[in-house]
Amino acid sequence: MKRTRIAALATAAVMGAAALPICNNASLTANAAGGYNYAEALQKAMFFYQVQESGPLSKGNQVTWRADSMMSDEILGGWFDAGDHIKFTITNSYASAMLAWGMLQFGDGIAQAGLTDSYRNSLAYSLDFIAACDLGDQVLYQIGDEGFDHKWWGSAEIYNYKREQMQGEAERPCYYTTDSNVTGHMAAALAAGYLVFKDVDATRAQNYLAHAKNCFDIANTTRDHGNTPASDSMYKSSHFYDELFWSANWLYMATGDQTYLDLCESDFIPNLGKEDQSTEMKYTWGMCWDDTQQGGTLLYAINTGKQQWIDQFTKHLEYWTTGYGGKQIAYTPDGLAWLFQWGSLRHATTTAFLAAVAVEELYADDAAKTKKYTDFYESQMNYAFGDNALGMSYILGMGENYPQAWHHRTSSGVWDDQWTTLGVDKFHRHTLYGALIGGPGQDGSYTDAIAQYQYSEVAIDYNAGYTALLGKMIETYGGETDPDFPAKYLEEEFIEDQKEPTHKEFYMEAAINQSSDSYIEIKAQATNHSAFPTRVANSLSYRYFFDISELLENGLTIDDVSVRIGYDEFTGNTVASEPIHYADNIYYVEFTYTDSSVIRPSGQSEHQAELQFRLSVPDNNKVWDSSNDWSFQELQAGNNNTAITPYICMYDSGVMIWGIEPDGTTPDPGAVVPPVTDVTTQPNPDATKYGDVNCDGFVKVDDVILLNRFIAEDAAVTISKQGTANAQCGAVEGIAGDDAVAILQLIAGLVDSLPLK
Repeated sequence: MKRTRIAALATAAVMGAAALPICNNASLTANAAGGYNYAEALQKAMFFYQVQESGPLSKGNQVTWRADSMMSDEILGGWFDAGDHIKFTITNSYASAMLAWGMLQFGDGIAQAGLTDSYRNSLAYSLDFIAACDLGDQVLYQIGDEGFDHKWWGSAEIYNYKREQMQGEAERPCYYTTDSNVTGHMAAALAAGYLVFKDVDATRAQNYLAHAKNCFDIANTTRDHGNTPASDSMYKSSHFYDELFWSANWLYMATGDQTYLDLCESDFIPNLGKEDQSTEMKYTWGMCWDDTQQGGTLLYAINTGKQQWIDQFTKHLEYWTTGYGGKQIAYTPDGLAWLFQWGSLRHATTTAFLAAVAVEELYADDAAKTKKYTDFYESQMNYAFGDNALGMSYILGMGENYPQAWHHRTSSGVWDDQWTTLGVDKFHRHTLYGALIGGPGQDGSYTDAIAQYQYSEVAIDYNAGYTALLGKMIETYGGETDPDFPAKYLEEEFIEDQKEPTHKEFYMEAAINQSSDSYIEIKAQATNHSAFPTRVANSLSYRYFFDISELLENGLTIDDVSVRIGYDEFTGNTVASEPIHYADNIYYVEFTYTDSSVIRPSGQSEHQAELQFRLSVPDNNKVWDSSNDWSFQELQAGNNNTAITPYICMYDSGVMIWGIEPDGTTPDPGAVVPPVTDVTTQPNPDATKYGDVNCDGFVKVDDVILLNRFIAEDAAVTISKQGTANAQCGAVEGIAGDDAVAILQLIAGLVDSLPLK
């Protein structure tokens, strides 16, 4: 009997077992039921979670069109919630707990696909953030706000520039609470994370467990919810005893401490949800961030082995299949168990995951239930892959027919903060591989439109149960990852593939304003449509090349040439050089933006900058001839005739990024452009700042975690000389535990300054 895989974890916590149970790893056929490659799907699901990373990108992040972002957040890391840029601790925690459960239950399939490290890395990225959000006596539950985040449509990498423009400050607001729904979710995720990492990274695992216990204590002491006003319009909690029940079961498995199960019996279970107008314990609805009762019920049945709780969870699966007690989930005409219009597929695939766990843990000796619930979870997964009347794959980037208008800002890659042009959805510049989209309506229809969020939204919690179940599908049907994923396109290849000539990243446009035999006046427009990744140039400039052969023939020199800027869209920002010699009789004038952030792909008024300039000789010299000028080629006269030109070349910090120079030089795709230096996020590393152990310019819980790991002599941790000086905050000389306490006191507002000498 295969039952007790999860139950064994609790025993292992007590007995100190060295490893998780391992299943037979025999080779399996690559042809899954329905012909779907679940290993490739898991590979792409990991890609989706990498896309969602906020802060410094994780080691091994494969998303070439993402870069570090939100570097001034109070706590770095964690996943963006959905298609916006808000970070919610509750959804990070829910998604992490489900993913951890998937690894614990179906880790063999993940390993068979060769994705164990990738899976663990994604988990650690979120769990580290969750642990850092535990501030001791309260937790951080949200970074960012609905007002700005849902108003502006653009990429994460330039979010802070736009926020500062619109809100007057780049740093995002943070919100704190002790509510049991948030802290309970955190405790569950961190306890599950402990089980995942205890045999591969003991220091990290112990940190997770310590925070899990503290978060549970806050949740159990508070025993209330409703104090999360910033997230109420998006994630308003309906109850909290389900989170206490959920987290207590995970902590029992992590510690083997019977107290957690005793609390379930005495305090939590009596307060769990009931069926409407009934005293019967609830078995309808579905597992999600706001209702973890069914997940808790399954864990409790596994942890106790009591038939009463096995039967209770069975009611839930009956409701989702053939019905129980006169109640049954609705089904679309083509076979999707349909609970709710928001994220219909996340509910179906999450329940499918619970069914797969239950088949192994509860029904291994019941052939009828095993078949029934296996058929259920496989049918729901395969519906998402294309077994539906539309032949639609609801996993982006899987199959040939998947939605094209998903609701996700950074993958959209737009430069003017508008997702539509003349009412038609714009083409996404990036494929959001691996994302499980919201799903169809109850009639099985799907509306492929960005604004139809109930269909087109993606989210970290939507993907969680689906991703967790992929390990089981691989165990059963095999599959192979794609060795060529993710594809790395040159810009030209991308344009050819998508037939979108306007998808150049940086380019120049120009037209002839006026001309005579003594001057040329050019209207030039510099454009930043970057998306690979979206970025601000460190020092943006462009060069207009001209030939003075006719001047020399008439006795003039380069000293007779004047350069004058007329109209400057960003007044006073652009500096023109004196003429600079290039080769032979060719010179150029370079126009440099002293603040290159003014040209950024964040809005209609920012993505381009117009400049009008004149090159001339004294009026009495009628010798100017632009026809031999390199940059004059193909330019048309007239203010409305501006067109893209490769002959006015663009540079970032002196590195060519657009155009063709007179000697044929073009941009080198391998050239390294210096990164943008932002004084607000790149502090002086040599300046003493007490409490800033990691020298990132901020005093945060990250510093406490690093310091504690250093004190514990974690071989993987080093602290710089300046970090060592910054760490000495307590009354005791040298680095000691009181330094970490002092930093926490400052963060909590219990002291006004450091050091405490």
